[in-house]
Amino acid sequence: MRVLVTGSAGYIGAVLCPHLVARGHEVVGLDTGYYDGCDFGRYEREERMQLDVRDVVPERLTGFDALVHLAALSNDPLGDLSPELTYEINHHATVSLARAAKLAGVGRFVFASSCSMYGAAAEDALLGEDAPLRPLTAYAESKVRSEEAIVELDGDGFTTVSMRNATVYGVSSRLRLDIVLNNLAAWSHVTGRIRLLSDGMSWRPLVHVRDLSEVAARMLEAPDALVRGRAFNVGSSEQNYLVRDLASVLADVTGCEVEFAGDASPDPRSYRVDFSALARAFPDLSFEWNARRGAEELVNAYRRVGLTEEAFEGRSYVRLRQLRYLLDEHALGEDLRWLRS
Repeated sequence: MRVLVTGSAGYIGAVLCPHLVARGHEVVGLDTGYYDGCDFGRYEREERMQLDVRDVVPERLTGFDALVHLAALSNDPLGDLSPELTYEINHHATVSLARAAKLAGVGRFVFASSCSMYGAAAEDALLGEDAPLRPLTAYAESKVRSEEAIVELDGDGFTTVSMRNATVYGVSSRLRLDIVLNNLAAWSHVTGRIRLLSDGMSWRPLVHVRDLSEVAARMLEAPDALVRGRAFNVGSSEQNYLVRDLASVLADVTGCEVEFAGDASPDPRSYRVDFSALARAFPDLSFEWNARRGAEELVNAYRRVGLTEEAFEGRSYVRLRQLRYLLDEHALGEDLRWLRS
């Protein structure tokens, strides 16, 4: 299968692309290059179209059998930077891309959505795909709107499926330290402490970036009838964690003590997720990673690569800091388009 992966040079894309190649697919990336040079260890550059996802036209998609759409402003702080651009890139460009893919004859469109669209859940209820959507941020809202729009395009040989991904963790050559377990592990590595900025009582579902890549491959390869027009929560039930429990796991791995910030308060985003639909659809799918194994992987990688406190506080591994740097250097305009080659 010839597959195009948007956001190929990001945190997930850097793991997904080689995973798909290993499964025998021909993979081409598409990425605007915001995070080029923000490497953790050795980054193997994929075959790539250097292109803003907002500028994709059907002619660029001719000859692809399937498309995995990862490209986005990828978290809540980026959404706070500009809600308008979040909707433009995460929602409007997603819908335009899906329409272009259908016109180009692409057969399968796999959309990287998010469990964050569930927002704040009542008590400890497990949320399946039919649970009410209560997005609390521009990022989450953009995912809700995109899902609603692209499913309307299903048919005439075009199949869409949405992956509502849990919070991702694990090592990538385009590492992110602005996601919970990666961040806590890095903080412990550079300071010898595990510091929580909230009271730690919010629920987070987690999924390792390699397990996520396997699920994306399954979504590409599954029969149309199994996935057409569906959204799947992506993760495993045993990886619904309280944030303070993640800190405890990390404390066991590192021997560091857990401390709470003086102004620690509840996080309004709290949700436990039901992943049984994914398990029913793919009964032979198994998740190889959990928080403990992931924490061990992260800490060992930080030691091996030599992550310093300067790098931890720098821009390379925090998406908002990198974009602010590019804006301050006048490499990007206020619309986040490149001003220079």
